[in-house]
Amino acid sequence: MTTPPYQPGHPSGVSDKSKVIAGVLQILLGGFGVGRFYMGDTKTGVIQLVVTLVTCGLGSIWGLIDGILILVNGGVDGQGRPLRD
Repeated sequence: MTTPPYQPGHPSGVSDKSKVIAGVLQILLGGFGVGRFYMGDTKTGVIQLVVTLVTCGLGSIWGLIDGILILVNGGVDGQGRPLRD
């Protein structure tokens, strides 16, 4: 039995996180970075939260657009694995 060749930059397997759930959370609560926290991307989630608070809510547009992009293009979780459909 042979093992598959190592592919740098692409961890093996698919994430246990759903693209649809991440996108919907990001559209509804993206100003608070909830979709990014769900995906395991805490750094971006915290930045989205701070931007929303500093701009008195206007920064939540970033979360809305980010959620749409997650639904359309997919994304990766905190370990770099692609989100499942």
